[in-house]
Amino acid sequence: MNLEALPKFYAPKSPKLSDDAPATSNDALSVTDVMAAQGMTQNRASFGFSAFLGKLGISITEKEKAIALLSDYALSRCDRVPALRKLSAEIKPKVIRILAVYAFEDYSRSASTTRTCDCCNGEGFIDAEVFSMKTHTPGKNKEFVKMSLHMGVKDIKPSAYEVRRQVREINRVLCHQCKGKKVVSSSCNDCHGRGKAVNRELTAKQGVPVFTDCKRCGGNGYARMPSTEALEAIRLLTDAISLDTWKKSVKKFYDDLIEKFEVEEAWAEEQLRRVTK
Repeated sequence: MNLEALPKFYAPKSPKLSDDAPATSNDALSVTDVMAAQGMTQNRASFGFSAFLGKLGISITEKEKAIALLSDYALSRCDRVPALRKLSAEIKPKVIRILAVYAFEDYSRSASTTRTCDCCNGEGFIDAEVFSMKTHTPGKNKEFVKMSLHMGVKDIKPSAYEVRRQVREINRVLCHQCKGKKVVSSSCNDCHGRGKAVNRELTAKQGVPVFTDCKRCGGNGYARMPSTEALEAIRLLTDAISLDTWKKSVKKFYDDLIEKFEVEEAWAEEQLRRVTK
């Protein structure tokens, strides 16, 4: 059994409206067996198991636990980075916490992940400058038109006495990025989350569609979170880490934290397979 099969045990199953007999194989795992296996896996690989449950949104508590465990791991190794070692004892834990939070957000991102629209800040509408034509009838002409119509003159054209001018206004319009949904998808715009795209050169040579890894997302199917977002959050706390320092040393440490989540998840899956084989 692998970790990807666990989420279905956290949601009620739909009713089976048929007369088919359920599976009665001896090697089939019951819910009790799965819960026992989960407890053993959590005991052997707590870090990775909590990260996996937090990534799927099954448990917020497990998410916070995974971030806390990564923060402890990062604190024990941050002194290897000169820029982090020079931070004060008060600022350092806060900076490490920010790195751990953003590392988890990058680790848990997928093609189905949604994020708040940056264009409208989650409102669905934006203030846009629009130009419209306004019709204005000067006072004397307006009175002349009314008087003429009152006297029975029907061939007079009010439009001849109207003045049209262009007016600049600020209106609330639908956000063009999220189309009013308030959130946008993290899936790649080229491959739409599949991770594969048509290679036009090979397709033209062979005469049949040839799919290769998407060049925009590297085959992931989604766009990774820019690492500079973590730097911007840190810069709100302290100016000790510049952009050059981030690129030279801190970013490598940040990438290692993301990889730590993946390593721990792989270890948790290995433990789950051992207890369920």
